[in-house]
Amino acid sequence: MITGLLRPTSGVIKVMGKDVDKEPMEALRNIGTVLAGDRSVYWKLTARENLEYFGALYGLTKKEASNRTNEILERLGLSDKADELVEKYSTGMKQKVALGKALIPNAPVVLLDEPTLGLDPQSALNLREIILDIKKEGRTVLLTTHYMEEADFLSDRIAIMDGGKIIALDTPEKLKRSMNDVKTVKIDVENSDEKLINNLKNINKVNNVVSAYDSEKRCCTLTVHHMDGNEIIQKIIECVLANNRKILNFNVLEPSLEDVFINLTGKSLRE
Repeated sequence: MITGLLRPTSGVIKVMGKDVDKEPMEALRNIGTVLAGDRSVYWKLTARENLEYFGALYGLTKKEASNRTNEILERLGLSDKADELVEKYSTGMKQKVALGKALIPNAPVVLLDEPTLGLDPQSALNLREIILDIKKEGRTVLLTTHYMEEADFLSDRIAIMDGGKIIALDTPEKLKRSMNDVKTVKIDVENSDEKLINNLKNINKVNNVVSAYDSEKRCCTLTVHHMDGNEIIQKIIECVLANNRKILNFNVLEPSLEDVFINLTGKSLRE
């Protein structure tokens, strides 16, 4: 809706004071956008051709588009591959071209829709560092992500959404501080079922229990939130063993943003 792709059913959206519905072109000049998916740039064009094309769409002259393209290619580390077709790029390089497209207008607002989705860890880290640089330039960056570590690393303020509604909005520090009275225990077991989860939930002062399969560890990770001290830990262990589950790993952790999400919604991000 902010980019004008959908019209809001109610309310008003303004970008830098410009109404997106009534003054769409004026509002959109203030926005650079990376949408989710890998088709936000043209694969049959080179990176240079893509950026120059989008520069023209933003109203830049041929010389301005060329100069701006060279600056962005250098900044993103794509100069050496600038004249190769995008279809030959790795996923991380394609996403850099998409980010370059968002930077072309030099807009004060940058919208990034899951920019690191599907990237390998190194490519994701490189992209996050570029996003931090954009933020340091004084631009407003609105980023959607399912990676809570990424949100914590990049954000000044975080809105947690569930079922299309914002259920929490604050700084990462304050969101995590809201969990001060809630303790987190993570247990790796070979497998889990509803009976085990319900038995854990029935332990006095246990708030939430979420089970998620970890494909890397090849086991189930149980996240247990409780409002008790160390006394409850023995009860949790006894409950797991009483359900004939072998404990592979057991950790008592400081609250994370994912714990905040689970505590507010009662479910994991994977759900």
